Formats: sequence, C-alpha cells, structure tokens
Amino acid sequence: VIYGDTDSVMIKFGVKTLEEAMELGRLAATFVSSHFISPIKLEFEKCYYPYLLINKKRYAGLYFTRPEKYDKMDCKGIETVRRDNCELVASLITTCLEKLLIERDPNGAVEYVKTVISDLLCNRIDISQLVISKELTKTDAEYSNKQPHAELANKMRKRDPGSAPNLGDRVPYVIIPGTKNQPASERAEDPVYVLDNNVPIDTKYYLEQQISKPLLRIFEPILGDSKAESILLRGEHTTVKTVVTSKVGGLAGFITKKDKCIGCKTVLQEQGTALCSYCKAKEGDYYQKEVETLQELEEKFTRLWTECQRCQGARLEDVLCTNRDCSIFYMRRKVQKDLGDQTRIISRFSVPALNW
Repeated sequence: VIYGDTDSVMIKFGVKTLEEAMELGRLAATFVSSHFISPIKLEFEKCYYPYLLINKKRYAGLYFTRPEKYDKMDCKGIETVRRDNCELVASLITTCLEKLLIERDPNGAVEYVKTVISDLLCNRIDISQLVISKELTKTDAEYSNKQPHAELANKMRKRDPGSAPNLGDRVPYVIIPGTKNQPASERAEDPVYVLDNNVPIDTKYYLEQQISKPLLRIFEPILGDSKAESILLRGEHTTVKTVVTSKVGGLAGFITKKDKCIGCKTVLQEQGTALCSYCKAKEGDYYQKEVETLQELEEKFTRLWTECQRCQGARLEDVLCTNRDCSIFYMRRKVQKDLGDQTRIISRFSVPALNW
C-alpha cells in the first residue's frame, strides 16, 4: 500500500504490465469485499501509470480504466485546478506534467520551465497570464489581515466609485513593484490600469510566490530535494531581466520622455522624427519592418475581436464585453494599446503618402 484515504486505497503490485495490475486489482477487491459486512464492498476503479505521488491529497498520473489507452491525465490537489493562482501557474504545471507523464521527457520539462522563467523576468509573458482573481466576500473591516483584492477594491473606489467592485464580485489584480518590505496587499493593482499606464509587473513576486513552490513540489521527487531548486530557480535563465518604465508614480511626473532612433536607439536631436542621421540611409528597411509589425498586430487584434464576437453570439456587432475574468479581454486590451503605439511610431517616418 503506497497511499490510502478515507474512501480509497492505492496498491503497488510490482507487476510489469497494466493488464496484470488490473487483474490483481479486481482479485484484491473481490477478496477484501468478501471480508466486509454486506452491503459494504471494495471496488476496483482504475490504474495510474506513471504515478507521481507528492504528498497526501496531492498526486498526478495517467488514468487507465482499460489497458489499451489512458483515459486522461488526472491531477488532485495540484495548482492545475486551483483558482487562487494566476493562469501562468496552471499552464506551466500542466505542460510540465504532460512532458513528464505522457512524453516521458524530464529534460524537456526542465528546459521548458527555464524558458518560461526567462520570459517572465524579461516581461515577455502576456499580462492575461499573470492576473489573479479572488471574490470579495467581506468588507474591509471584516478581514483579519489585509487582503490584496480588498485593498485594491478600496483603491478603485477612490478613483472611480461607479466602476469599483462590490461585495460578491471577483476582483482581478496583478502585483506591481513597491518599496522594500512593502506587503503584497498594498501592491495589488487593476490590470487595466497597469496596461493603460505602462506600470511594470513585479516578476520577482510571481517567480518566488506563485511559481517556485508548485514547481519544486513536482520536480523534487524527480531531480532530488537539493538539485531541483538550483537547476530550476538558479542559473543563466534568471540573470537577464527587463525593466519597464512606468507613466505614473515616482518621478514620472518630473520626467520628459524623448523620442529615440528606431535603429540605434540614441536620443534624437530632432524630436518627432524616426531615425538619426546615421540610420537615415536605411529608412526604407526600417519603415518596412515597422509596417510588418503593425500588420501582425492588426491580424492578432482581428482574431481576438472575432473570438469575442463569437463568444457574445453576434459576429456583426461591436464587442461590448468587459468581463475581467476572461484572459482574452486583457489580451485584446494589450494589443489595442500596442496598435496605438505602433501607429505613432510609423507616423514619425518621413515617407510620403501614396496617391492611388
């Protein structure tokens, strides 16, 4: 017996095939049931192969009811099914389990984790993957400790009472950087406000408080307690970081932003133009590249817009959805902002308009 619960028991028979394990499981169920008082009986339900047992009420494995093919990948007590984490955690853990259990590729799972952590620290993860959502079930005074979603609700109420969340609403939020030792409850911010004002995300919080513990729970039985943390959370993939400059707070009100050359990124002497005198010779190449970027953003926005129209059941009408629990809402908002920024970049070029 390797695991037992109130109404179940899991036994490792030590056989080599699923057929043998299932047959022994049925025989064991019949034998145990014969010693129970009627109508109590023990039934054979399933086989797990492979099976990753983390601790009590936390495990994952391929679920077999017939030996030919697994029915599904079954997870219990793991962050793939919990709502108090951001979507990045669920997608990361699910992909890792698929690589470990289905593809049997632990090295591929480790490399995938390193890639995701690198993308997170370099701000390449979409904000829709970082949104945490919790229901506002009490007033601020009724919470024993300060809660991020409750503090954010108060902050939003001061900004705009009409759009602030009420009791019973789910409050989506992201964590932004703050002062040293400032609690996370005071650093929760509205994702839409973050997008509109280019506020940076506290990627260190997501790595240490959201991602690291679920990852270590899965990989420690495979890599070892001492190696898992050093391999996954230390190394070259954690050394490169990207810092985003906010439009609000701090010294933002005292700083004048100046245009930079699209080619070499030096500050332009003549503001409002696209290129410096050294890069001017390749203006056509840079212009074509920026136009291609604009077209890619337009295509992405069109796909998201169509998906939202399909969801609301009206493909010929404008999208009115403001569901902040939906990841596509934030993706659409982000692409819309990127389109505006890209249009302004193209307007800085001195390319004459075409007369058709």
